[in-house]
Order: sequence, then C-alpha cells, then structure tokens
Amino acid sequence: MSEPLFSIVIACYNHEKFIREAVESALRQPHPGKEIIVVDDASQDRSAEVLTSFGPSIVFERLPVNRGAAAGRNHGASVAKGKYLVFLDGDDALTPWTLKVYGRIIEERRPKLILGRSSLFYGELPTITTGPPAKVRFVEYATFFDKDRPWVYNTSSLVVEREAFLAAGGWSEEIFYQDIQDLLNKLCVAGRTEMVVAPETVLYRMHSTNAVRKIAPFIEGIQKLLAKARQGAYPGDRRVQRKRAVWFGGLIFYWAKEGMLSGHFLDGLKLLLTNWWMVFLGIMRRGVAWIAGRRPMEVLTLEPNATEDAVSSHQRAVTEHS
Repeated sequence: MSEPLFSIVIACYNHEKFIREAVESALRQPHPGKEIIVVDDASQDRSAEVLTSFGPSIVFERLPVNRGAAAGRNHGASVAKGKYLVFLDGDDALTPWTLKVYGRIIEERRPKLILGRSSLFYGELPTITTGPPAKVRFVEYATFFDKDRPWVYNTSSLVVEREAFLAAGGWSEEIFYQDIQDLLNKLCVAGRTEMVVAPETVLYRMHSTNAVRKIAPFIEGIQKLLAKARQGAYPGDRRVQRKRAVWFGGLIFYWAKEGMLSGHFLDGLKLLLTNWWMVFLGIMRRGVAWIAGRRPMEVLTLEPNATEDAVSSHQRAVTEHS
C-alpha cells in the first residue's frame, strides 16, 4: 500500500467535549490519501474513551504522562507516514473540503508550507449546508518571511511537508506560548509557502480556556523567541535575519498593544521600548506593501467528483463563516 499524501495529526488533552467533532471532521474528508493520528496527552477526562470508540479508523496513541501539546504533536509526527502533516488541535475542526483544497495546491505547486484559512466560531458547531467551493484562492511566497498579508496564527491552520518538519527539528517542546511562531522561525528557510485566502479550511473554536486569552505568557513567549534569535538558534543568513526582524516587529507591536490594554501595561511597554526598531521596520514594511501593492492572488479550480458530492450533501457539525 502506497504512503498517504496526508497525515492529520490531532493533539488532545482534556478535550472530551470537543474531540469527537475534531476526529469526525478529519474522517469526513473525502480525500483517499489520508491517515488520522490522534495523540492523547494523558487526559484526565473521558477523552481516551471517546477516542477508543473510533476503533481502527484512526491511529490512537496515548501518552502515559502529560508532556504538553508540542510533545504530543511531535509524537504524532514521529509515527506519521504521510508526505504532508496536517496539524489539528483537539478542540478545532476541519471544513468538509480542507484536504481537497490542500491537495489541489500540492498537486500544482509542491510547497513546503501551506497556511490555511481559519474561521473563528463560538459555541456549538452548526451545520454547513453549502456545497464544496469551486475555486481556491491563494498567494505564493518564496519563504514564510516573504508573507505580506495577515494570517491568523494557530496550529490547526498549518500544513508542513514531513521531511521539512523533521529537518527543522519539529515543535520545540519547551515552548507553549508562541509555539507556532517558534516553529515557523525554524521553517523560515524551508522554501515555497502557499497562503490560502479562500475558502476557509479550519474551524477555530473560541472558548474560555483558549490559550490566546492569556496575554502575559504570550509576552513572555516572545521574549523567549527573541532570545533564541539573538543566540543564533534559528536558521538563515543576514538577509533572512533582517526579514525575521521585520516579522518580529509586527508580532511585538500586537502583543505589546494587547498587554497595555489588558492590565499588563509595564510588560507591554517594556516589550515595545526594548524592541522599537523592529516595530519600526515592521511599520515600514506595511507602508511599502500599501504603496507598491501586495503579491497578487492566484486561483485554482477545484474539480468536483461523485464522492465529494455525496459527502457535501451529508450534514456536518461545522460552521460557515463569511
């Protein structure tokens, strides 16, 4: 049997309320070349019981002790056989056409990275009643640091060629807050990066325990990333380092602003003042993009088939977000 194109790696910790929807969204992908690997990071709730009910339709890995989300994802990647790793957190879900979109881009461009498009939702997942999209709109960049459009940073929107992921050393298990930003720094020289503009490929669930709501740890996380950059822990020559500084500028500005507005004024101000020159570079980059224009979008046609038509007519517990 040939190796699958996709390995969907789902990391789970105490996601009893959400994990079934995450796994089902992966199982409902009509793409034939996929495997689904779910890693339970020693959950204390009934997550493992829910996952056991899926039987052989998934590869179920249960860690004996809690090691953190990054370790869970790395473990899933270590047993994966697919050419591309599709990461999915246990409280999120894929749209019905996610792998169709990614597969079409891979067929045409063979990228190292794909940045999916997230749709944020609150509460329960309602049903999508529309059929699959006819086209995919995307922007191609030589590397991640050449990106000139905003992107919602989350694990579930990231697709990485497995060889590139392994060559970069995978997720840094000592970093949780700013973990995806750290990984992208490690992948910055991997090569061709495709950013999906439409349609949405990920349903990102907003709830009270989202890590992104914790401002202070994210500010601390940026400091860790900056320290790694100063120590030369990330790849790239001087040209790449300049691009990294520009990218850091946008990240620093966002979290400094969030900190100052959410009761962490001194932490946010310190972050801003000690790295003001990166923020300046980031602002300059946005100004140039505004004047010269962003890299243009490209369009690929998504051809329907009988299997996908049948799947699209079935009700799915996902939401449509415009």
